[in-house]
Amino acid sequence: MKDEVIENGALMARELAQSLDVFCQTARQNLTAQVTRFNLASTQSIYTFARGSSDAAANVLSYEFMRELALPMTSLPPSSFSIGAGVRLDRAMALIVSQSGGSEDVALCAQGASNRGAKVVAITNVANSKVEAQSHMTVPIGAGPELAVPATKSVVGSIAAGMALLGAMSAAYQQRALHAVEALEGHGMCLPNAEEITSALLRAQHVYVIGRDTGYGAAHEVALKLKECCALHAEAYSASEVLHGPLQLATKPLLVVMLDTESADIQPSLDQAEKRLKETGCEVLRIKPSDAGIEGLVPAAAAACLLMLFYPIILKTALALGLNPDAPKTLAKVTSTK
Repeated sequence: MKDEVIENGALMARELAQSLDVFCQTARQNLTAQVTRFNLASTQSIYTFARGSSDAAANVLSYEFMRELALPMTSLPPSSFSIGAGVRLDRAMALIVSQSGGSEDVALCAQGASNRGAKVVAITNVANSKVEAQSHMTVPIGAGPELAVPATKSVVGSIAAGMALLGAMSAAYQQRALHAVEALEGHGMCLPNAEEITSALLRAQHVYVIGRDTGYGAAHEVALKLKECCALHAEAYSASEVLHGPLQLATKPLLVVMLDTESADIQPSLDQAEKRLKETGCEVLRIKPSDAGIEGLVPAAAAACLLMLFYPIILKTALALGLNPDAPKTLAKVTSTK
């Protein structure tokens, strides 16, 4: 039998089509019994360990957890445990986000964090991984096999897994999160101006991806995917940080993609950044869930929604550039780092 010929981008397209179902199913997990078993209510601080797209998902979750639990939550470099002696994590939760759970340095973080006093919670897509073996509790992403090199459904699934974890720690949040899932379920993930955005990306040489709050984590993921899939120079910035030194680059041709989760408290910041960037001559594309007719989302769900709306545009841009987003030349599905 001859090997099956798979068209460029076919794997990524198939996995994008599965993303919404993955998100909804994963966000509906009931983790209350596990959270009680490991006494996560006693947590005084939360630290995330992740790389790449998983780190972008962790960034999204950090804003949601801090807002809901009023606990400090930040990222620690995996090297603090993989090549360093680690740090004290008494009464802390270590949240490990890893699609494969197979990277040696992240597994060392799980082991080291546990040895230093943390309750270790792993968000992973592969059962019985190295990371899971070193963790107290696992929240499965439930995305199934993901064959395209760029992670998509496992990224939105990671956000959903974090939302389920947060819901088990906060009953009030759980109700709002489930309402958000209902608002998303069955919705078409298509922007009416997708062709305009694709054309702008095909013209662009440099891209700023701007967000705020959970949208900032989504901005990191979009910028990473533009690099991975389209070999396009893209950088993520907070709407406030971009108005400092990075604004000077806007004096040269620069496309700005602004990811707006539509949270009321971030609108003044996004409005100010949009105005300043347009004044310098930038083309600014502001994207919101409501553009696709989607409303009533909690901020983390809005960030995941923005990713699901933008991923197909990245796929189409890559194909128009003659690239195969399923298998970028320099990348592998699992990156083993030390």
